[in-house]
Formats: sequence, structure tokens, C-alpha cells
Amino acid sequence: MLDASKKMFQFGYENYMKYAFPEDELDPVHCRGRGPDYEQPDNININDVLGDYALTLVESLDTLAVMGNSSEFKKAVKLVIEHVSFNKNNTVQVFEATIRMLGSLLSAHLIIIDPQQTLGDMSIPDYNNELLELAHDLSTRLLPAFSNTATGIPYPRVSLSEGVPMNCVNVTCTSGAGTLVLEFGLLSRLLNDPVYEAVSRRAVTTLWKLRSNVTGLLGNVINIQTGEWVGAMSGLGAGIDSFFEYLLKAYILFGEKSDLEMFNESYETIKFHLRRGRPKCNYGSGNVPLYVNVNMKTGETVNTWIDSLQAAWSAVQVLNGDMEEAICSHALYYAIWRRYNALPERYNWQLKAPDVRFYPLRPELVESTYFLYRATKNPFYLHVGKDILESINRHTKDRCGYCTIHDVDTKELEDRMESFFLSETCKYLYLLFDADNPVNQEFSKYLFTTEGHLIPLDRKFHRKPWEHYNEVHSPEKLVKKKLDVKLLNNELEDSEENHPVIFYARTNSSICDTVKIERRYNLPILSQYLTQLEIAVGLREDPCDSRLD
Repeated sequence: MLDASKKMFQFGYENYMKYAFPEDELDPVHCRGRGPDYEQPDNININDVLGDYALTLVESLDTLAVMGNSSEFKKAVKLVIEHVSFNKNNTVQVFEATIRMLGSLLSAHLIIIDPQQTLGDMSIPDYNNELLELAHDLSTRLLPAFSNTATGIPYPRVSLSEGVPMNCVNVTCTSGAGTLVLEFGLLSRLLNDPVYEAVSRRAVTTLWKLRSNVTGLLGNVINIQTGEWVGAMSGLGAGIDSFFEYLLKAYILFGEKSDLEMFNESYETIKFHLRRGRPKCNYGSGNVPLYVNVNMKTGETVNTWIDSLQAAWSAVQVLNGDMEEAICSHALYYAIWRRYNALPERYNWQLKAPDVRFYPLRPELVESTYFLYRATKNPFYLHVGKDILESINRHTKDRCGYCTIHDVDTKELEDRMESFFLSETCKYLYLLFDADNPVNQEFSKYLFTTEGHLIPLDRKFHRKPWEHYNEVHSPEKLVKKKLDVKLLNNELEDSEENHPVIFYARTNSSICDTVKIERRYNLPILSQYLTQLEIAVGLREDPCDSRLD
């Protein structure tokens, strides 16, 4: 399976380089490249993501490094330096440009300059921080999104050369505004420039303050000028999912205790208001546990569907040490996968049928499978990965790459291979099967961004070189005038209080649990509950025609 996962990546990557580079994506049916839709500027499905900056190549950099392909990694880095430019009038989504492009560039930069060269010899002798400079350039072009908003929550889109478009809407989703702090914060600390972290943290703080004073929940769409919630749906899927993920990961990377406090409160609120079903995953009676979409103001269920992005929640639960909950969350999505050999974008748990039928090769279920295997070492998750990989090869592989599934029932295909397939889906599958990979040997020393880009955990990222400046410097002033800051000379003391992972494990010891040794080689979810789950998603017939409640 390790060999098969490597071949999967190579087939997609080599065909992209042959037929599509330097365009952003590969059309695997017609063997050609795809870039922005200049004829239809309002085609945000394409233009939010594609900026005419060799997106798939940039997103593949750290996957090449993880697979130990030093020669191709170095070649790809030089191609990025030669071909990628942000000096163009393309309007892109701030969120997508941040997690895909900025995260990729920063990850590859850190891999190149790693003094230990943990992933193999990825050093480039004549490298002069060109990827960091590209990241700096891109982020500076994204900064206008944070200007002229009454709340500090950014506009959703910017033109790379002209700033916020005249016709840009005043609403954005919670994920889009609140999932920037890892990449922006990392850039700030690498450049010793507080502006990027300041604006991204202000957006998070504002969203947090605007949560419901009744339930503590956030909605999924907000007006950036008034702070009013335009979308009152609260859930764990599209539009809000990665906000919670980044609260925890920002704490792990930067050591800011306020991030952990927000995450812990969010986690308990989510379990109280969104979770349905029996209290325990593998014990007791009742319906299958399920996290539903609710009204942020009342906690009442607002619809009967879940979406594919929610499949990543299990990985967040693993990071939080809530293993039994992670096992149960994952089992639901894997049961849906088994029914369709893919994961529909939306699944109606009451009707036992998809509401939205396409599957664009998303990585979220693979990501959670990988995290659960690393946490439990239960070989069941290797079988899950094998099932997913074989399904993708059987149903999506075309002559020049891997296609989006247009309909999970008919397996009709769309001519598009999104960049996250090589960046995340292939990477997580490869790591799942590569027991000896340096990332797996030093698993606690790395963090994955929401786009699957690898960031080393380093004590230097706890430092804030700008802290000796007076706190009167507001985010608005920082945007207009960059501060000339120098790295503080004092080092952090080598104590548990200053190490976020140790502090987190100690303070959250009541949450962290382990899978009992006698269950390690059995099914993670007990047989009677697995049968109930299979009936709930339509894998088995139920004579009583029971429904998830």
C-alpha cells in the first residue's frame, strides 16, 4: 500500500507537470492545464482558488519532501522561484490563498533551512530565502482585506495587484476570517514583523466576542462591517470547521494560552449543543452519536445533513485526546464511504441519501484515518486507508490524473483535479503506510496546517519580538506602518509552563484518554454499535426502518 500511495501521487504530479504546469490545476480527462476563468470573473468556484501562480506545484512541495524525493523537491523549488509571481490582477479568496499558497511556501522554506535536514537532504546551496520572500509578497497583497472594515474581520477576496475589489461583498464565513493565524502568525515570527499576526488575531478575537451570549456558539456567515450574523447555522462543516481546528493548533505552535482557553470552551459548547445520540460511543444504549447543524442562538437542529469537511473533526478530537469520540466520529464517515466508495459533499442522515452528490477527492476522512492510526496503532485504520486508496484508483483515475466524482451514485466524473489531492489526500495516505517516515518517527515535533502543510514545532516560534513595544500600537496602525522590530535577546526558560504541548497535556489530563490494550487489535467501535451504524447510513437494511435522531 505504501508503494501504491506513492504511485498515486507520482501519476497525478507527473501528469500535472507534463500537461498543466505552469497553470494552477490539471484537467485529467483532456490532459490540459486550468487557470483562472477570465471570461467569467464571477465564477468563484474557480477564481477563489486559482490565481495563475502554479498552485498545484507549490502545494506539492512538502509532499515531495515527505516522500523523500530530494531531487524533485529541489527542482520544483527552483521552478517556483523562476515562475511564480503575484504581480497580477487576479482576484482570489483570502482564505484559500492563505492556506494553500502561503502555507505551502512557508512549509517548504522551513524544510529547506532545517539545520537537521530531518526529511533528508532538502537543502539548496544557493537558496536565499526566496520562498519566504514570495510568502511575504503574497501576504502583503492580502493585507488590504483587513483595511476599512469596522470589525477587523477581513473582506473575503482581494485583487493581488489592486486590493479589495469595488464590488466585493461585506460578508464572509467564519472559517474564511478565523483560519489565518497559523500562516500569518508564522510569517510574522519569521520576519520579526507583528502586522500579519496582529490582523489575523484581531479577526479571531472579534469573532469570539460575537458568539451567542445564550449558547456560546458562533454562526457560519457574518457581516464584516456590522458584526451581525448573516448565517446563524453552527456546525462542524464548511464555513466554520477550521476555526476550531486553528484555535487548538495555534496554541500548540505559538503557546498562547488564550487560544487554548477559547478552544476548550468551544469544545465543551460543541459537545453540549451539537452532539446527539447516546452519551458514550462504545457503551450504553441509544442512537448513533452525531454532530448536527444547529441554530447558534437556540441550539435547535436546523437541518438534517452533515458535510464531508466535518470528517476532519475526528483528527481534531485526536489532538484533543478525546479518543473514543474520535473513533465514533470517524466510524460514521467511513460507513458512508463504504456505501458509496466516496464521500458525498452533503449526506442527509434522516433520508439516508446524499443531498449534494459530488466528491472532489477531499482529504478529510484520510486525515482522520491517519491521526487515529498514529494514536491507536490499530491495524483497522490501515484497512480503512487501503479501502479509500483502492476506491480512488478504481473510480477516479483517468488517463492523465485523478478526477472529481460528479455523482457518487453513478460515478460520473468531472474534469478537475484540485491541488489538495496531491497536497493532502496523497500525503496522508503515504504517511499512513510509511511506518519509518521521519514525520512518523518524530510525530510530536510536527504540526499539519488545515491544508496538510507540514510545520515543525520550534521553541523560537513562542517568541514575540515586538512585545517590547508599547501596546498602543493597534492592528490598524500596524497595517499602515510596519514596525522595525528586533528579536528579543532573552530566551524562554526550559520549563513545562513554557512548552505548549507539555502544558496542554498536563492541564487537559482529564480529557486525554487511551484505547484499552485489549481493544487495540479489535474493531475500534464494538460490533453491536457498528451494526447499528451501518443500518443508520443504509449499508444494511433495517426492518424497523429506524432513523438517526
